Amino acid sequence: MVKSEIQNIKLRFGIIGNSEGLNRAIDIAMQVAPTDLSVLVTGESGVGKESFPQIIHQFSRRKHGPYIAVNCGAIPEGTIDSELFGHEKGAFTGAISDRNGYFAEANGGTIFLDEVGELPLSTQARLLRVLESGEYIKVGSSKVQKTDVRIVAATNVDFATAIAEGRFREDLYYRLNTVPIKVPPLRERADDIALLFRKFASDFAEKYRMPAIQLTEDARRMLVSYSWPGNIRQLKNITEQISIIETNRDISADILQQYLPAQNVSRLPALFGGKAATSQKSFESEREILYQVLFDMRRDVTELKKLVHDIMSERAGTQVSHPAQTSSVQYIQEAPVSMMPETPVVMTPVPVVKTSVPLVNNYPVNRTETPVEEPDVQDTEEYIEENLSLDEVEKEMIRKALERHHGKRKNAAKDLKISERTLYRKIKEYGLD
Repeated sequence: MVKSEIQNIKLRFGIIGNSEGLNRAIDIAMQVAPTDLSVLVTGESGVGKESFPQIIHQFSRRKHGPYIAVNCGAIPEGTIDSELFGHEKGAFTGAISDRNGYFAEANGGTIFLDEVGELPLSTQARLLRVLESGEYIKVGSSKVQKTDVRIVAATNVDFATAIAEGRFREDLYYRLNTVPIKVPPLRERADDIALLFRKFASDFAEKYRMPAIQLTEDARRMLVSYSWPGNIRQLKNITEQISIIETNRDISADILQQYLPAQNVSRLPALFGGKAATSQKSFESEREILYQVLFDMRRDVTELKKLVHDIMSERAGTQVSHPAQTSSVQYIQEAPVSMMPETPVVMTPVPVVKTSVPLVNNYPVNRTETPVEEPDVQDTEEYIEENLSLDEVEKEMIRKALERHHGKRKNAAKDLKISERTLYRKIKEYGLD
């Protein structure tokens, strides 16, 4: 199609821009308009997809027939079948009379199904039958109806993902996508951004009877470099805000910055490759996230065990006694009391993680027991996670605490750094009554 024809279509339907992707979409719409093929218009929210069904209808042989636009995402799931295909009297509560649906009303014309990706699966099956044979059945009826309707659909849903997740029928997608038209996002139409801004500024100046706002050069560069996640709709809204609020008609970059939301990080290229993409792919379910957290915790525990062993190895020359286990802090004695009769014993706190309990002869060491000197410092092999479960270690700690305090639960709870109520519950749970 020659450029002059495309320009005339833009003027007629209020389309602004000269980008190659936009011109290509208009060209396809004009080429397919004289046929009865179904068309699927795709593109992000706010790019102006609603203009293309109108172009197709106005340049088709159905231009004198009805044109009905239906927002499928705005109709509740319980009533969508009735809205599209109609219902019989008494078909459901509130059906006080017969009603024709949109497919009956649009007979001989064009029906535009916006946000078709939001249709429930049951309605998708009905729509597939209309596309294949032109037949449908009203809700509550058994009589087959016929309709002659040209369907143009639009969506911002990623159909590949929707089909893989079972949210959209693959056979319906191929029936709708006989001729695809992709409307490019605004960030891919850098040369059109300033044109759209001037058009919107002029329209709002006329609407509110005030001088039109203008951008300085630095503001224009900022406007063009912005990603515009909301596309044309977002640009129009921001232009209207600035036109109403700002008294200065010359808009600088500092003023413009106040109206531009932070860049949408989900659109950064880092998410589509490299380490970020791997992380995003690995977290496809809550269970996988939980597994990843557990693996990270296990790695941290291993590193902590190595750190504790290194500290003990460094102090081997000072006759380190066995680490003593308490409920919250593990103490390492700097030297035996017998070697330091007049010097207070220095107790150095070292964090303890429940999954790694220091053992001597496969038995937890009690803090109150007399330290027994060993010729060598225990190796990390002494930290055997498989020998005792967490429950067994906890049970043994509670039993030892009760023995130390002669069964006095209040004192035992204080020693274990837990509440009495928790101690009572654990005693009952482990059968230590």
